Amino acid sequence: MKTILTGIQPSGELTLGNYFGAVVPAVALQEQGSAYYFLADYHALTTVHEPGTLRDWTFQLAVDLLAAGIDPARATLFRQSDVPEVCELQWVLQNVVNVGFLQMGHSYKDKVAKGVAPSSALLCYPVLMAADILLYDADEVPVGKDQQQHLEFTRQFARSFNHRYGEVFRMPDAIISESAAVVPGLDGGKMSKSVGNTIPLFLEGKALKKRLGKIVTDATPLEEPKDPSDCTIVKLYRLFASEAQVAEMESNYRGGDYGYGHAKVALKEAMDEHLAPLRARRAELMAKPEHVEAVLAEAAERARERAQAVMQRVRRACGLR
Repeated sequence: MKTILTGIQPSGELTLGNYFGAVVPAVALQEQGSAYYFLADYHALTTVHEPGTLRDWTFQLAVDLLAAGIDPARATLFRQSDVPEVCELQWVLQNVVNVGFLQMGHSYKDKVAKGVAPSSALLCYPVLMAADILLYDADEVPVGKDQQQHLEFTRQFARSFNHRYGEVFRMPDAIISESAAVVPGLDGGKMSKSVGNTIPLFLEGKALKKRLGKIVTDATPLEEPKDPSDCTIVKLYRLFASEAQVAEMESNYRGGDYGYGHAKVALKEAMDEHLAPLRARRAELMAKPEHVEAVLAEAAERARERAQAVMQRVRRACGLR
């Protein structure tokens, strides 16, 4: 059975973009192999510097993923930091990695350009990511098109190590979903926390209504026909509604006497219906934190068992005890 691995960094509330772009595909992949999903709290240290915040965000991410459909019976969901072997492997890999190579990383250059301090941890981020992947003998790794370079780096590090020490690491392949939804934000651009145009996945009630009210529209009067083809509300509605419901909304747009306010009400109703089961599961999990911790602990044991087997190969190859 092939091993599928992916990590999600705790960075606050899950958004609709996170849900449709990463979580929904991860839930589907549980059926296709042995799935290892980790909460990337070590990675988060490059930008999250308040310990209480990191702990809270990591726990909430675990709850959100379980509520959204990650099944502990089919997937190994664990904290990255609960498997310390990943840091050992990172150190070993750094001995076959050139600094100049790391400085070419798109993510590193982009974050530094945005004002993130150029720490050695940020520079070596791809090495830790490679350790995440190679430590579990991952066969396939879901990545977005903008993350392909990270997997290319991982394969390069594995080749360098294997060239020096023998065939130790399995070579992972990328899973690039062409059908993954690109979710628009409140301003119509791609939903992004850095831009601040997000809709949190578990927002509800008046808070959700207020957030949806901020979706940017044009000034076409209520009575005038409207073009649904490039409307952010329609694009979001399509993620939750049936084809018949979407067709009805588009017809209402073209017929006139249908305002953007009406469309936002319909969007909220569709979201409420779709997300009601997830919200209920999340409420149950938040009320039982000990259960969530037990799930993470049991999964970490399974992950460590696999990680230690890989590290035994690595140590033997390098001449370590």
